Amino acid sequence: MTLSSPARRSSPTRLHATGDLAGKVALAAVVMAAMAASLAVEPSVVGLLAAALVPVLAAIAVIDGRHFIIPDSLNALGLLLGLAAAATAPEPEPVDGVISAFLGGAGLAIMFLAIRLGYRALRGRDGLGLGDVKLAAVAGVWLSVTAMPVAVETAALAGLMAYGIRRLTTGRAVRVRDRLPFGLFFAPAIWIGWLFDRWIVGLM
Repeated sequence: MTLSSPARRSSPTRLHATGDLAGKVALAAVVMAAMAASLAVEPSVVGLLAAALVPVLAAIAVIDGRHFIIPDSLNALGLLLGLAAAATAPEPEPVDGVISAFLGGAGLAIMFLAIRLGYRALRGRDGLGLGDVKLAAVAGVWLSVTAMPVAVETAALAGLMAYGIRRLTTGRAVRVRDRLPFGLFFAPAIWIGWLFDRWIVGLM
């Protein structure tokens, strides 16, 4: 008579490691697909720079989602890629393109900074981090005036939906002081806004 050995149960650590690996694989697949899509919709140097922006935005989203911080180095890289894209775009002239991109980045960053200061004055605490303000500069450099509100609204709606779903699934009440990593949603929304710009150009 032989005795069968008891079934091995997966430890929580092993399950966590498996889930973490699956998440990384899925993220890598999404990043690769977005990079390929960037080159497909804009087969030029600008598209290549936009493809290079995708992993930068993905890293910003992941780090902010986990640690509530956006590294300055990633924001700086996003800005440099955006200015390079503006300088290599066929229209307008390189100098005009860089100036326009710079003004767009400065304008959106100032708007976010005003929101940050206004919220702090009203509530006595920060509602936006400085990393989000700098990420707004990245968005402004990459996006047209038409696409900027698309990216901001997409990020805001995605964040609110994610927060609401999480509260419903956990059964916790909504609290005003709950923190939300805005960069987690704003970073991918910048790429969506860039696609929106390409769609508008295609209609013209």
